[in-house]
Amino acid sequence: MKILVHLEHDGAGLRQGSLSALSFAREVAKETGGSVQGIVLGAGLDAVAADALRYASVLVADDPALGALVAGTHAQAIAAAVESGGFDVLVGTSTSATKDTLGRAGGLLGGYMASDVVGHEVRDGALFLRRPMFAGSAIATVKLCGGPQVITVRDSSYEPSEPAETPGEITPFEVDAGALPGGVVVTGAPARSGGRPDVTEAQVVVSGGRAWKSSEDFESHVGTLADLFKGAAGSSRALVDSGITPNELQVGQTGKIIAPQLYLALGISGAVQHLAGMRNSKVIAAVNEDKDAPIFQVSNYGIVGDVYEVVPQLIERLKESGA
Repeated sequence: MKILVHLEHDGAGLRQGSLSALSFAREVAKETGGSVQGIVLGAGLDAVAADALRYASVLVADDPALGALVAGTHAQAIAAAVESGGFDVLVGTSTSATKDTLGRAGGLLGGYMASDVVGHEVRDGALFLRRPMFAGSAIATVKLCGGPQVITVRDSSYEPSEPAETPGEITPFEVDAGALPGGVVVTGAPARSGGRPDVTEAQVVVSGGRAWKSSEDFESHVGTLADLFKGAAGSSRALVDSGITPNELQVGQTGKIIAPQLYLALGISGAVQHLAGMRNSKVIAAVNEDKDAPIFQVSNYGIVGDVYEVVPQLIERLKESGA
């Protein structure tokens, strides 16, 4: 199979999830006798391209028309690359932005899509994919019966790729800027709170739930603890719906799917929708007043107690230890 990997980036280098998508692509290519090539899109991509070359040969679509991350625009450029290169499979990471973009590209290509893939196997040359359903309570094995196949991969399911033994090569990919869809103008993007990493990229995520009564309480407790770990602050949907935390912090089935090394759930009961977003974390620790809260069923460590009493003690201990 000839595979094209959409490499998501931050303008300076590749995002962690893209390296997991690349690992998936490498495994499939090895099992099918195929090949892997990456594609990066944007404007001013010298640093990104240099980073990508450490892992694979890449198509570089560097054009001012692609400077803003607009799904419809990027999708058309990616679809053109798939068609011109004769790729059988288009792969990306399972972020909201990439799923939006690759879903649109699949529509333009008339392809078939499987999202949030967590595993795969090759049988008689055919690719079978495992993906969660019903908020992670079931795992389906699916086969895409047409092409090109469009796949997004959960980064928690594949280890990030190591750099290749030999650097790849850059192939410039020209886009027809005049033919790209217009009408969408990006005027700005919300800044990350406190300069913290995004929950999808952090090794430690500290999340707060319904127990927190105000934005100030959330920041002074959950935010402070996240900063001590040099991690990210996350949130349950209950806090987002009540206006206490912004949408970009939401972890769960309708938020962001994450798998950090350590996940601290503070005042989160553990509804199935929330568990679907974080249950693949390497270590889960929880604080909740309810000893029967579902979050304790998936936790490695737990404290039954009031977060307003326990979290200040955790913060003080960490400060004393010089964390």
